[in-house]
Amino acid sequence: MLMVVSPAKSLDYESKVKTRRHSQPDFLAESQQLVKDLKKLQPDDLAELMNISSALAEENFQRYLNWQTPFDMKNARQAIFAFKGDVYLGLKAEDYSAADLDFAQKHLRILSGLYGLLRPLDLMQPYRLEMGRKFASGKANDLYQFWGSKLTDKLNSEMATYPEKKRILINLASNEYFNAVQSSQLDGRIISPQFKDWSKGQFRVLSFFAKKARGQMVSYIVKNRLKDPAQLKNFDVEGYCFDEAESTDSKLVFKRKLKP
Repeated sequence: MLMVVSPAKSLDYESKVKTRRHSQPDFLAESQQLVKDLKKLQPDDLAELMNISSALAEENFQRYLNWQTPFDMKNARQAIFAFKGDVYLGLKAEDYSAADLDFAQKHLRILSGLYGLLRPLDLMQPYRLEMGRKFASGKANDLYQFWGSKLTDKLNSEMATYPEKKRILINLASNEYFNAVQSSQLDGRIISPQFKDWSKGQFRVLSFFAKKARGQMVSYIVKNRLKDPAQLKNFDVEGYCFDEAESTDSKLVFKRKLKP
C-alpha cells in the first residue's frame, strides 16, 4: 500500500531536523532540466507564471539562481521536514520516531511539480512550481506533459513489489497534483479518502480542515503501520468518523461535527 500527498508552498529550512538520514530524488535529472529553463525567466516572468507578488517572485528567482547539485545536508533538506503547509501541519513529521520514518520512506510519496515524486527523506532545495502552472519546458507545453507517464511508471514499479491484492494507492493529494498520475495506467486499486466538516447546515469539504486531515491520515497509517485499506475505516482523529452510507470502494468519506 502506497500513499501520495501534495507538496506545500510554505517551506521551512530554519528549524532543526531530528535526523541526518537522507536519500536522493529519483528524478533529479528532470529537475535539472526544469531549473535550467526556469533560470531563463526574470522575476516579472515568474510573477506572471505563478500569480505571485513581486517579492515572492524575486525570492524564487534567487532560489533558482542558487539551485545546484549535488544535494547534501548543507544545501538541502529532507522533503518531509521542508514542507510546512496545511497537510504537513496535520502530518507532524517532527514527532516521527526512527521507525516511523522508515515506514514512511517505504510507503509515502510526495508529488511535486519540480521533483516529480519524492520520498520523505529525499533531499530537496527550496522552490515554488505548482503542478497546474502552464510552464513549458523542452517539448512539453506544461508540467503534466513534461512528466508524462514517468510518475505513473515509477509508482507501478514500486507497487509491483507488493502481492497483487496489496497493490493499492491511497490518494491523499489534491486534484491538481493527482492529475499528474495517469490513473487508467496505474497497476493497482486507487482509494481516495474525503473529509467533510459540518458547515452552514450541511457537511462540506472545507479546504484547510480537509488538507490537515489528509496529513493526519498519513500519520495514522504510519504510526499504526497499516497495510490493509479496510483499517482506514477506523480513522477517528480529532472527531472524524467513517460514513459507510456515503462511501464507495474507491472513496472513503469521513465526517465530523465540531462543537461550536
